Amino acid sequence: MSAGLSIVLMGRKQRAAEALEYLLARGHRVQFVVSSEQGEDRPLEAAARRNRVAVLDDEEANAALSRLSRPCDVVLSYLHRRKIRPALMEAPRVGCFNFHPAPLPELRGVGGYNFAILENHSQYGVSVHWVAVEIDTGDLVWVRRFPIEPRRETAWSLERRAQAALWELFVEFVDLLERGGPIPRLPQGEGRYISRRQMLAAMRIERDDPPELVDRKARAFWFPPHGGAYIERDGRRFTVAPELGLEQAAEAAAAKGRRS
Repeated sequence: MSAGLSIVLMGRKQRAAEALEYLLARGHRVQFVVSSEQGEDRPLEAAARRNRVAVLDDEEANAALSRLSRPCDVVLSYLHRRKIRPALMEAPRVGCFNFHPAPLPELRGVGGYNFAILENHSQYGVSVHWVAVEIDTGDLVWVRRFPIEPRRETAWSLERRAQAALWELFVEFVDLLERGGPIPRLPQGEGRYISRRQMLAAMRIERDDPPELVDRKARAFWFPPHGGAYIERDGRRFTVAPELGLEQAAEAAAAKGRRS
């Protein structure tokens, strides 16, 4: 393996925390992490503090780049919620890369799991790409696609499958960095961006929606404990629970009980 790399890691959720632990275990120096987590459950921040790695916000990260003891080799974004600033794109020697939990270029932005189910896609995927100014438009390194049966998926179950695939992509990419091999760079071309406004609008169940569409919306946005597809009555919202989602929740609870 080559000498340890100087890395800036950006991200959130448990997988980003595992990414930090993995990089440190491989002998790389994570100069600092940039966390976009909110609320009490902040796995990346907890992992960083446990390993004595500084946790910065976006503003602090820009200033910190100029004070590094050695040049930054690479910036990695793993489920980072915010738009990456130009300084973080331009600073690294090798490049700035984002791990996107959806296939590119067809599902940029948010709502990848949701729209794949809502639109009955026959395959899904995950991507790693060079970061560009416009969100999720940078040149592709790799896209890994896999078949899905949308009628047997909820956003919750598809997220679990995609996150496992994204982790495999991360490990493979780190191996490529360590070997110092050439990093693919394939322009995306035309694509589709899904905004948060579009995603939120798609969650609403209309009075005249046929039963099949109601079920599809319910599955597409089933992600407990978060609110999902909803009906609105007298100014109040009521999440619609799909039968498949309840089955998945019961299976997960039973599996957890067997492990305890």
